[in-house]
Amino acid sequence: MNGFLDKIQKANTIAILGHIRPDGDCVGSCLGLYNYIMDNYQEKQVVVFLQPIMEKFKFLKGADIIRNVPDRSIYDLAISLDCGDTDRHGEFSGIYAGARDTICLDHHQSNQGFGNYYYCDAGASSTCEVLYRYISHGIISTECAECLYLGMVHDTGVFKYPATSKETMAIAGELIEKGVRTQYIIDETFYKVTFNQNKLTGRALLDARLYLDGKVIGTRITTEMFEQYNTTKSDTDGIIDKLRVTDGVEVAIFAYQLNDETYKFSLRSVSWVDVSKISVAFGGGGHIRAAGFEVKGDYEENLSKILSMIEEQL
Repeated sequence: MNGFLDKIQKANTIAILGHIRPDGDCVGSCLGLYNYIMDNYQEKQVVVFLQPIMEKFKFLKGADIIRNVPDRSIYDLAISLDCGDTDRHGEFSGIYAGARDTICLDHHQSNQGFGNYYYCDAGASSTCEVLYRYISHGIISTECAECLYLGMVHDTGVFKYPATSKETMAIAGELIEKGVRTQYIIDETFYKVTFNQNKLTGRALLDARLYLDGKVIGTRITTEMFEQYNTTKSDTDGIIDKLRVTDGVEVAIFAYQLNDETYKFSLRSVSWVDVSKISVAFGGGGHIRAAGFEVKGDYEENLSKILSMIEEQL
């Protein structure tokens, strides 16, 4: 038996943690593992700790048991999924630090290694793909498979990003054989948007500007814009990808305002620029072609710094 499953077998109480502002891969891996354990080790007490997840993910089995507030329990085992560092656990970091044993599974290039059992494959399409390697494939339920498939769909942009490999597609095929509702997951959780979300995206695209001789495109959403279009930060999904596919662009920069002092930046590159290096310089993390960070200060000043770093690489 691999060390990952061995630790799960030995633990009576297990906490599963993802990162702040959980995305599809984070939610999919956390609930995928939760369902796998509950399907096959029913005697165990398993708790998933995450910040509130998007409405479109709540059809996944186990979404209703997610705890949004940390507790004071000391768990036999805490498992970190899709987190580049322990700071990304947010208000749940104490649960991981206080556990008797710890595991970290991830696929972020910026992950420097933490946990008593650690595995990170920066070449993997998603944490869901990494997790799939560690669980017994013959006893994966349909509900578990849907969680893992959703995570892979979201972190690969429906199997089109560079990290999508032959293994990625083979795993997706095996999950489909479990009865996954592929069309529902892709259409309802990846492509479908609200009317107000369309308006917010339109505003972001109208305000977009080109930099560095058209090799970089950037735009932002302010708190006033969120209010104007009756939207939230969860409605920004997909904007960065529309910027990235602009003809002639190597790097796309998208930012949205969290409060008066702080912006959340997302970076995407096409072929040459390692955006993870830029993100790490600002205290964030991610992958070579997709990364992000939060930073305080004026938007234009921070944008200027990012552009300088991009120009150095170009």
